[in-house]
Amino acid sequence: MAEYLNTLVFGIYPYIALAVLALGSIIRYDREPYTWRSGSSQLLRRRQLVYGSVMFHLGILVIFFGHLAGLLTPIQIFDALGIGHGFKQMMAIAVGGVAGVVCLIGATMLLHRRLADSRIRAASSFADTAILLLLYAQLLLGLATIAVSLKHLDGAEMVNFMSWAQGIFTFQSGAAAFVIGVHPIFKAHLFLGLTILLVFPFTRLVHMLSAPVRYLWRPGYQVVRSRSLASGRKIAIESPSYGSGRPTHPAGPPSSPLKEAEPKREPEFANAK
Repeated sequence: MAEYLNTLVFGIYPYIALAVLALGSIIRYDREPYTWRSGSSQLLRRRQLVYGSVMFHLGILVIFFGHLAGLLTPIQIFDALGIGHGFKQMMAIAVGGVAGVVCLIGATMLLHRRLADSRIRAASSFADTAILLLLYAQLLLGLATIAVSLKHLDGAEMVNFMSWAQGIFTFQSGAAAFVIGVHPIFKAHLFLGLTILLVFPFTRLVHMLSAPVRYLWRPGYQVVRSRSLASGRKIAIESPSYGSGRPTHPAGPPSSPLKEAEPKREPEFANAK
């Protein structure tokens, strides 16, 4: 029974989570592109958001890319570079621990801001609060694994995690067997991480998949059209966007340039004497 549950959770569930992650993100971007955003509440309470967001994102990026490189880099590459498994585990504990603490402080500030402020709480959806709570729990589990890892610094358990992750991505049928004997806290950490991937397309986390690449070639000016209430004539004005440094030009067609209305002249009367 235990082996069956282990295969279900760590051998089948990862493919379900990854499939929902990929297909759900594509469908949402195609069908609901205007919901593809982070949904910032900066206007309601800015200072705490800035501090918490910077710390949270800095820590989460280090953790994410550290896990990505540590789990998916073939073991043969570390062996060829002369990097021992024990040294790799100590590096993961040190770097991951510092990044985890920074990320946890930022997440605490963001969570307090969202739950303690009535305006932000009213403007938040269930998914906004739920995903932040899931990430907070995942951070706590990740930091809790450090105490377990310090008890065995030979790196053998980390090799099991690397073999499991690479076995999943290379579609090995027996990949779940690599984690059947690991500590329960590691299993909880893995399961919650897979669950976050599963709900990823239905939350604000989708903004992680976007990069502002189009800003590199978009026009450096904006066309703003307004109506003059005094004369009733349409006036077109081109105003440069911030930082573009481009001069402004009239937006009317070249063949019919805009002309200023001539001032009304008062009739002239000869002085009669």
